[in-house]
Amino acid sequence: MGVEALLNNREAGLQLEPKAPVILGLQPAALIDHVARVDGSLLDQIPGERGGSIPVAIEELEHILMELNRHILASAADGQSPIKTMAGGSVANTIRGLSSGFGVNCGMIGAYGDDEQGQLFASNMNISGVNTSRLRKKKGTTAQCVCLVDAFGNRTMRPCLSSSVRVQGDELTKGDFSGSKWLVVRYGAFNLEVNQAAIRIAKQNGVCVSLDLASFEMVRNFKESLQQLLESGDIDLCFANEDEATELLRSEQNAHPEAALEYLSQYCQWAVVTLGSNGCIAKHGQEIVRVPAIGEAKAIDATGAGDLFASGFLYGLVKGLTLEECCKVGSCSGGSVIRSLGGEVTSENWKWMYKQMQMKGLSLPDMRN
Repeated sequence: MGVEALLNNREAGLQLEPKAPVILGLQPAALIDHVARVDGSLLDQIPGERGGSIPVAIEELEHILMELNRHILASAADGQSPIKTMAGGSVANTIRGLSSGFGVNCGMIGAYGDDEQGQLFASNMNISGVNTSRLRKKKGTTAQCVCLVDAFGNRTMRPCLSSSVRVQGDELTKGDFSGSKWLVVRYGAFNLEVNQAAIRIAKQNGVCVSLDLASFEMVRNFKESLQQLLESGDIDLCFANEDEATELLRSEQNAHPEAALEYLSQYCQWAVVTLGSNGCIAKHGQEIVRVPAIGEAKAIDATGAGDLFASGFLYGLVKGLTLEECCKVGSCSGGSVIRSLGGEVTSENWKWMYKQMQMKGLSLPDMRN
């Protein structure tokens, strides 16, 4: 199927109600992202290191939002809104990409508040074709996150999660996972209980589990529980970026991505370490591959690059592609999201991705499924 025909089928394909999601995403708390390109002076003012993600109180989040307009990069206001607000969160980005860009039947498990942000989250996921029947609407507020993008496309995130509604582990049922093949989760200290409950139910029902390591701060500050989770053998696929991989083995003599890949592959069937502009390395069984990044991808904003890489890689797995092909699709989808602001791929950039896949000899997804 050609690119134009594929794009013409997107609208019709998104109208189909999936019977049982092939891939489920667990995001206990729905999240709204506020994404903006800002100058370095704002990044110097906020607490924490640049490039990472650490939770903040609602007062700090509101302060950052108030400061945004004073620090917007001049180039960011040309031709597009300088601040974009959308459904966010790593898992939501991955699931939305799988549904809207690859036509995979996907669903979300979580909770959103009975506020404007909660309605925006549910609406955005619905429009993207994601099954939201497993999202619980609760009385309370929806989590928010400020994503600050510098002139080089690097993003610094400050989420406010503490007072938001979230799904609890004892609310999950076997029916949430029935008929699905994969569960996508993100490591998080605040979600350990619900993550463990979801993983337990998933494994009992033959559902494979994909884990993203979240951030280098999360790995650094909560390494012991992360290692226990990895070494449990319940994680089938693990994604780490270069910083997370290095942090995972920081106390070791060989704290580098290749060593981290070897460590992860001891416990996970598939292990992937993304290396930014240097592509990625992956291992499955005895096979190790290294795939370069797409040189044609112009980085406007790195937000969601790893999340959309995961979309492409998971698409490859459910379609039975080789390890190298999975990485190549991930490279294409990860490259598509960094071409514009925020973690949601635009129609124009999906078109760009399909062309990249064609150039690499990869078959295009059938959006009618």
